[in-house]
Amino acid sequence: MNVAYFDCFAGASGDMILGALVDVGLALDDLARPLATLPVQGYHLEAHPARRGPIAGTKVDVVLEGNRRQPRRTLDDVLAIIAQGDFPQSVRERAAAVFRRLAAAEGKVHGIPEAEVHFHEVGAVDAIVDVVGAALGLHLLGVEAVYASPLPAGDGLIRTAHGALPVPAPATLELIALAKAPLRPSPPGHGGVGEMVTPTAAALLTTLAAFRQPEMTLERIGYGVGTREHPTLPNVLRLWLGQEASIGASREVLLLETNIDDMNPEVYGYLLERLLEQGAYDVWLTPVQMKKNRPGAVLSVLCAPDRQAVLLETVLRETSTLGVRIHTLRRQEAEREIVRFTSSLGEVAVKVKRLGGQTVGLSPEYEDCRRLALAHKLPLREVYRRVEAEARAQLGLR
Repeated sequence: MNVAYFDCFAGASGDMILGALVDVGLALDDLARPLATLPVQGYHLEAHPARRGPIAGTKVDVVLEGNRRQPRRTLDDVLAIIAQGDFPQSVRERAAAVFRRLAAAEGKVHGIPEAEVHFHEVGAVDAIVDVVGAALGLHLLGVEAVYASPLPAGDGLIRTAHGALPVPAPATLELIALAKAPLRPSPPGHGGVGEMVTPTAAALLTTLAAFRQPEMTLERIGYGVGTREHPTLPNVLRLWLGQEASIGASREVLLLETNIDDMNPEVYGYLLERLLEQGAYDVWLTPVQMKKNRPGAVLSVLCAPDRQAVLLETVLRETSTLGVRIHTLRRQEAEREIVRFTSSLGEVAVKVKRLGGQTVGLSPEYEDCRRLALAHKLPLREVYRRVEAEARAQLGLR
């Protein structure tokens, strides 16, 4: 599995993330062409070699043309811009998730609903390009999992559209808290470092990355150069690119659970369908005996951290529960790939399971097999048998 690890020893910003992606091998033109399909104008991308202290890397700038005043965009404004970009749906979803998390943090800081948040610095063209460019760059490099080191706190004050703010900026600190990401003190012996992690970088990393160092076979290293100069601490972001060395991927997942004993059972079927549609990995019910000897059920929802808010809201709205338990887990996953091929019964997909690059299992997709069973008036088990045998033959498996 292709993985990326952001080593934030001197902090991170949106332009440093883009610089690291370009420095590790992403062609700037491959990034700029799809970004040009966004309905924003008045900018262009530049990349050039740069050095901070003893370390050489790449500086990427979103150069604004002229002196255009940036509008105060809301979350809906930014999401509408992202939705019009001509690039894969997964890139749009990742970029949108970054801004949704940022809106949640800004809303909490200012005590207002997410929909009423007006982005200032992070709603500007350069921030939109940074966020979408980072999601697009990871996709173009074939990165399947993103990791990051603990984030340094920095020190002092910064000036923003809201006036002078402490470092880390309130939105940055809230993003780190929402993700329960590790925050470490500034490197000792390097005073006056100022802001080390910008809100844009914090939103990107807390949305896209797991905060741990993976066991990996290192293939390439890139350095994204920041704007500031510091006399003793090189202002660069280091990116490690390579293959995860473990058998399959290990990722953080959440388990949302609640006990219910006073709800119409007809609601459960609808609820499970809704939760799966909203991105839950899996949903299940476990029968239990509850207080006053009432039969009940434990509703369990397994999901990615970035789906927590949406799924929690659905559980609380659609059930009678008053609270949900949240457990953070690590899940070790086998490599998997969906392969489509034309069987003797028609086109069908199979899920191929691999460990360490070796195929160890194969499973036909239910919906395709169901469709073929109805079309050919065959038992479903017979369709499964034929599809699996033909898929194994095509893939050269026993």
